[in-house]
Amino acid sequence: MTRKVLALAEIRDGSLRNVSFEAIAAAKTIAQGGEVVAVLAGESVQAYANELIAYGADRVVAVESDQLKTYTPDGYAQALMAAIDAEKPEGIVFGHTALGKDLSPKLATKLNAGLISDVVAIEEKDGELLFTRPIYSGKAFEKKTVTDGHIFVTIRPNNISALSRDDARSGNVESLSVDIKDLRTIVKEVVRKTAKGVDLSEAKVIVAGGRGVKSAEGFKPLQELADVLGGAVGASRGACDAGYCDYSLQIGQTGKVVTPDLYIACGISGAIQHLAGMSNSKVIVAINKDPEANIFRVADYGIVGDLFEVVPLLTEEFKKLKVHS
Repeated sequence: MTRKVLALAEIRDGSLRNVSFEAIAAAKTIAQGGEVVAVLAGESVQAYANELIAYGADRVVAVESDQLKTYTPDGYAQALMAAIDAEKPEGIVFGHTALGKDLSPKLATKLNAGLISDVVAIEEKDGELLFTRPIYSGKAFEKKTVTDGHIFVTIRPNNISALSRDDARSGNVESLSVDIKDLRTIVKEVVRKTAKGVDLSEAKVIVAGGRGVKSAEGFKPLQELADVLGGAVGASRGACDAGYCDYSLQIGQTGKVVTPDLYIACGISGAIQHLAGMSNSKVIVAINKDPEANIFRVADYGIVGDLFEVVPLLTEEFKKLKVHS
């Protein structure tokens, strides 16, 4: 059954987030040969349209208004509902990001639709689409299907691969004018407390520190390793509670959920709350002085040793590999 599917594209710091391209790939699977329409919302966003087409979108709808310069749930809800009303899709895909988690339930309620959130895989079986999502803090997985109404899902970043970029693709770019009104939220100022460089939730490599880093200074060798690998630095709640780093770096049940290709845990004991945020990483390397640390139970590779000795050695070896590659 072919479907028209909308995929929300997110812009952050002047560029499209990777999850936007992953949403298009997910929409392609759901569309089953039907049309995939990428939706952009913002003040002046048409400039990003061609990149979305290159990654698989058949058309792009740009909903533009000066009221959409900064994200607000009521403003973006009006913009997306206008796009949904105009396109009348059978499916909708958002990234399971801060924006997606905030906006998707609001829209699902307006559409009287079910919402399958935090999807990590999509497959077709016996003519039905099955959506896999983790439950019980990642200890188990469930598969869901939609029997009636819109197929509305949010996808976890770094789980559904984006399609290969093809700059030869072409598609229509349409502007949709919306009168955003009755805003109950007005953003006066945005103060970011996030790490510079690679976005933690989309990083392919993460080097994370726990209480074992001992101080804010202890995160420096972790940052050096992350820089060499082109990755991001994260932290356990213990490190954040101790004041070693900002809570924006926290990974775990009450922080960010990440699924990088490589997760290097340094001085992290492996509390269940932390494992809930990173245990689905593709490869996990644990560095800890305690051979009985719980983190070794989920690690693919374990190094028993002092992180302040091991991490600099790893950094130097990766530098050598990069020079010879």
